[in-house]
Amino acid sequence: MVSSDQRSSAPSVSSTPETQDAATSSDVAASCVVQRIPATPAEWKTPGELDARLPVRPAVVPVSLPTAGLIIVDEINGFCQVAGGALAPQAPNAQVSRMVALSDTLARTFSERNRPLLVFIDSHAPGKPEPPYPAHCEQGSGEDELVAELAWLEEEPQATLVRKDCINGYVGAIDPHTQVNALQEWVSDEGLESLVVVGICTDICVMDLVLTLLSARNHGLLGKVRDIVVLEPGCATYDLPAEVVEQLGLPDTATHPQADSHHIGLYCMAARGAVIASQLELTS
Repeated sequence: MVSSDQRSSAPSVSSTPETQDAATSSDVAASCVVQRIPATPAEWKTPGELDARLPVRPAVVPVSLPTAGLIIVDEINGFCQVAGGALAPQAPNAQVSRMVALSDTLARTFSERNRPLLVFIDSHAPGKPEPPYPAHCEQGSGEDELVAELAWLEEEPQATLVRKDCINGYVGAIDPHTQVNALQEWVSDEGLESLVVVGICTDICVMDLVLTLLSARNHGLLGKVRDIVVLEPGCATYDLPAEVVEQLGLPDTATHPQADSHHIGLYCMAARGAVIASQLELTS
């Protein structure tokens, strides 16, 4: 593991929102496909009426490993482990399980190819609130630890771990004392041209990070970065139906149907210029 004030070396992708659907087999054949993740493109299951109004079109996206970096967002006990905390699933959840499994596969591929990874860990000082959410992922609680499947990243030389205490990882990566942004430094030091993003929650921490990355790229803060690719099956969010919100006496705005919220997060990222992938074709 490399702490946020240390660095390693990195890779890249080559696709744009305009070209992701147009990648031809000859394009992929021009370079060696190292691995496809997932093995087959994920089936896109989404509420029909919502998709008709807010279309999301995940595609097979070629990613050039020599210039790409992988970002994993908050795949920790407090968000992913069953009964792992106030914001964790209270029963096994297929979307979360799929995300963790694919993130592990993807991270191991990057590691084996000596490509850099940046891993965000939501971690809060005990008693310090983060409205509107209840206390969660407090330091020392075990909630702010990587899930068992990804715990190996703590000792992985290619991984930079960044602890954050707010939703937006780009902001959370800023050292409040030095104002140094660990994420920006990682991108710059690695000379990255593309970023692949997975994690939880699709419409909260992942979306806030990706939208800020897109603005930072357009503002010239991310060096050579062109593409920000979100792997749809590598993301997940939580489920809090309206009837449960009512039973708990929570405000109506706490309602958070999983499928709809996942879709809306993906739509917002795609509409702002992120590339949404159903499968990554990792090339050398």
